[in-house]
Amino acid sequence: MKYEKIRDFEETKFRRITGVKRATFVKMAEILTIAENIKRSKGGPKPSLTVEDMLLATLEYLREYRTYAHIGASFGLCESRIYRIIKWVEDTLIKDGTFSLPGKKELVKEETEIDTLLIDATETPIERPKKDKGIGIQERKNGIL
Repeated sequence: MKYEKIRDFEETKFRRITGVKRATFVKMAEILTIAENIKRSKGGPKPSLTVEDMLLATLEYLREYRTYAHIGASFGLCESRIYRIIKWVEDTLIKDGTFSLPGKKELVKEETEIDTLLIDATETPIERPKKDKGIGIQERKNGIL
């Protein structure tokens, strides 16, 4: 899905689809636009996606755990190009520092007040083989059951 389709959605639907508020999306897009202009000032081919579409592809990857092939199919690009776009968006936003989380040392300082702390405590079941009661290894090898 491209950005033109979701641009006019109401705030709640926009947030449900992208995972971020519209104001956060706009701020991220501004940071990426500045970085894109700096990158393109040196020359090079015209980008295949707009900055908003690049950001939307990255949010789809991070939020929905979609593969590069699926995202590439929905945006009309190959998966290697989508990988490079997502990597560039992630690196650019991390390098900017606006959306960075505080480091471990910041959390340890006593004068720092934490507003919100998120912890991922998802349980994942582990598949283990079932135990066969009463049947030994030799009986199973010989076909005696």
